[in-house]
Amino acid sequence: MKAIEVSEFGGPEVLVLRDLADLSPVDGFELIEVSSAGVNYADTHQIDNSYLAATTLPLIPGAEVIGTTADGRRVMALLNGGGYAQQALAHPRSTFDVPDGIEDGQALALLLQGSTAWHILATSAKMSEGESIVIHAGAGGVGTIAIQLAKRWGAGRVIATASSPEKRALALELGADVALDSNSEDLKQALQDANDGAKVDVVLEMTGGATFDASLAALAPFGRLITYGSASRSAPSPVDPGALIKGSRGVIGFWLAHCFSRPGMIGDALSEMLAMAAAGELRPVLGGSYPLSEARRAHEDLRARVTTGKLVLDPSA
Repeated sequence: MKAIEVSEFGGPEVLVLRDLADLSPVDGFELIEVSSAGVNYADTHQIDNSYLAATTLPLIPGAEVIGTTADGRRVMALLNGGGYAQQALAHPRSTFDVPDGIEDGQALALLLQGSTAWHILATSAKMSEGESIVIHAGAGGVGTIAIQLAKRWGAGRVIATASSPEKRALALELGADVALDSNSEDLKQALQDANDGAKVDVVLEMTGGATFDASLAALAPFGRLITYGSASRSAPSPVDPGALIKGSRGVIGFWLAHCFSRPGMIGDALSEMLAMAAAGELRPVLGGSYPLSEARRAHEDLRARVTTGKLVLDPSA
């Protein structure tokens, strides 16, 4: 099979297409002939060894695929690596049937990034109707789904941030009430201005650094900042527990991996989102399909912040 193999840590340049031995089913896992593989920002951390989980070499990146099982089922699967390949091994607990009428890219947009958006809002933030919701990277894979879910669940105001006019236009098209430049000189004040001068209730934050700091400063009493990434690769200022107490604010971390140990957390959210997508009530945004051989270009584009929505790799090309 053809696969992207990483034999040394580094940037996109370490993504190398190789011919590797075909896979065989092993105990408890089933073989999937991959038709599309999802690309996620976490993959860029995995290949430079800055990911949350320990990484060993050599590795095949990729945490999600869609394809066909030996018995002919069309499925999507969450993986512990190995997705950037023509074949993958997946555990049945992390494998989900794909309904007719849902395209590969749509399904992958909902699998890892959609489930992340769902649980950040519903499980970690426990958002309530009428609350103001800030969604950084509003044109990204998580952001595009989070905007739509927040509006569907009754957010009072959805404030998206994005780095270009085109991305901000997409966020507004998906339902955001306001779209701000993520590079605003005074981001804290910009967030409050977008909320009619008031501090905000919930922030979905995956940039880190100064964006985290400004977002925390913009939180209202009983507000929650959910941190689920560090795209800037810059650490925020240390969080002072006393300041949290004084402001009655909370900082909550989220990592989708912890949902795997609780039956139904992925499947239930995914089933609802797939039904919504099939009914035209949720729009997965497809940002681009790259040949497997051009995985490096996909990572370069992702890190350069020129992409929107869901990126996928085509193992047949």
